[in-house]
Amino acid sequence: MPSLSSQARGAASRTAGSTWLEQLTRGGLVGYGIIHLLFAWLILQIAFDGSGADGDQSGALHELAERPFGTFLIAVIVIGMFALVIWQVLEAAIGHRSERGRHRVYERIVSAFRAAFYAYFAWTGIKVLRGKKASSADTQQKASEDLMASTGGRITVALAGIVIAAIGIGLVIYGIKQKFEKHLKVSQMNARMRRLSLRLGVAGYTAKGLAYGIAGVLFLTAAIQYDADKARGLDATLKVLAEQSYGPWLLALAALGIAAYGLFSIVQARYRKV
Repeated sequence: MPSLSSQARGAASRTAGSTWLEQLTRGGLVGYGIIHLLFAWLILQIAFDGSGADGDQSGALHELAERPFGTFLIAVIVIGMFALVIWQVLEAAIGHRSERGRHRVYERIVSAFRAAFYAYFAWTGIKVLRGKKASSADTQQKASEDLMASTGGRITVALAGIVIAAIGIGLVIYGIKQKFEKHLKVSQMNARMRRLSLRLGVAGYTAKGLAYGIAGVLFLTAAIQYDADKARGLDATLKVLAEQSYGPWLLALAALGIAAYGLFSIVQARYRKV
């Protein structure tokens, strides 16, 4: 008689292989790509128009909410984000069929982190739909202020900075080494599409990695200097870039990289192994 754990794994495998989940997941990847394209547009506005909007994905959602049919689109994106959460939770629970051994364990851990990340985006979208000023940057700054009231809290903020910086470095390596390609159905791509996906993937992951790396360093600096203004995640990163000699052009370069990641996510919607 099968054990409870084997029954659970069997149910998870059937759910992971379901058509409805695959279609919702692919739709979620499109939504994730749209968020990054909006984020890239927001960065350009900050660079050349002096926009005061939050320079992160929550700012992009607020930007979308102000457009015609924006609320509807955010609702669709939220549904897609929840599909991505379910997909990654299942990947974390049972692993991908193509992975083996120690590498499979690593991929399951990464899937767990991705699930948490997508859940955060979904929750941010829900707050925007409810009319709340869902600023990720303000939330991060307030949390950092509260934590830095004690020595242990400052250490926590510093450790968070180290982790974020490490994630950034990992994303850069992931992109430059083109490790993302193993998750794509390369055999279904023609030569032009494969070249395009490689270029978008390398540029996108590198840009995101650099942004998170700078954000992590700023979190660490915030803990050392008791300056919670630096603990605003991507928003603080953009402000640091804007303050440089060629700030607008650095931001424009960052926007191109983020846009590349957004387009890569849309490509994934068609070719990702789900």
